[in-house]
Amino acid sequence: MLSDTSKFQEHMMSFVKLTASALAIAAVSATAAAARDQVQVAGSSTVLPYASIVAEAFGENFDFPTPVVESGGSSAGLKRFCEGVGENTIDVANASRKIKDKEIAACAEAGVTDIIEVRIGYDGIVFASQLNGPAFTAFEPADIFNALGAKVLKDGEIVDNTYAQWADFNADLPAADIMAFIPGTKHGTREVFEEKVLVAGCEATGAYDAMVASGMSEDDAEDACMSVRTDGKSVDIDGDYTETLASIDANPNGIGVFGLAFYENNTDKLKTATMSGVEATTATIASGDYPVSRPLFFYVKKAHIGVIPGLKEYAEFFISDDMAGPDGPLAEYGLVSDPELASTQAAIEAEDTMQ
Repeated sequence: MLSDTSKFQEHMMSFVKLTASALAIAAVSATAAAARDQVQVAGSSTVLPYASIVAEAFGENFDFPTPVVESGGSSAGLKRFCEGVGENTIDVANASRKIKDKEIAACAEAGVTDIIEVRIGYDGIVFASQLNGPAFTAFEPADIFNALGAKVLKDGEIVDNTYAQWADFNADLPAADIMAFIPGTKHGTREVFEEKVLVAGCEATGAYDAMVASGMSEDDAEDACMSVRTDGKSVDIDGDYTETLASIDANPNGIGVFGLAFYENNTDKLKTATMSGVEATTATIASGDYPVSRPLFFYVKKAHIGVIPGLKEYAEFFISDDMAGPDGPLAEYGLVSDPELASTQAAIEAEDTMQ
């Protein structure tokens, strides 16, 4: 589940003895009657390590069972979340993107009308390769689009992508075969990759304007920009980042898309490229300088609060200063703390729902 068990255990040992301020939240009552007494969570593989840390600490420090945390991707988690209200449905969906309008509509159709949105902090997506592989030192979004786009701009024409090596379109990149392992379509990371890298690169190369000039609508052109080649040079990874890492291990020329936290816990195996001249770090993401970053969320089913024991306490604990603050264990594991954490804490306490 986590990339480095020993590091995880080390982190766990460092914070299971929580401060009095964190334990103040633990003034709870477990008297609510419910057929299920464990909080159930599913969703984003990016949020998974953070949720797992919180769940373990919650079980250690509260008079509630340890929540069950599963992965599966943002879209899959939200789909399960929106199946309805009741003990046979999950309480919390983790997501590395905001919930979509169509998902909110699906939730409403199934009776899930009161949803609490919780932003836990920020993460960046990085492009990393084998430590001893080719020197992919610097990328622009245009490079990733030229490497992976299904159709690219060549000599003023939109054509099928036949680039074989990175140096074919950028002499500053290595003459290495293009091979990229990117998040599958059910992952929230894929959407950030599409919008902030592929579409940005498509626009930078002039391909987007050429598509529109050829008669495509702006929406169709944007969809075309997000389409990746299917000739084997771009491989969707439907599992978590450990599967991407295994693919990089097996392919010396491979580039993989990872969350910052996962990369930082695997620097003994991976090296990262800069994007638009900026290295992905906690500081550059917090400042907004790194261009490929995103907020991370979880969504709570308000109808389950007071029915599933410990649900609200789990949510409050997750975004407490002692867990999600800049000096908390989640930050140690790579989460970029949200500067507006206090307002999120107040919203959880008030059980404010999305409007």
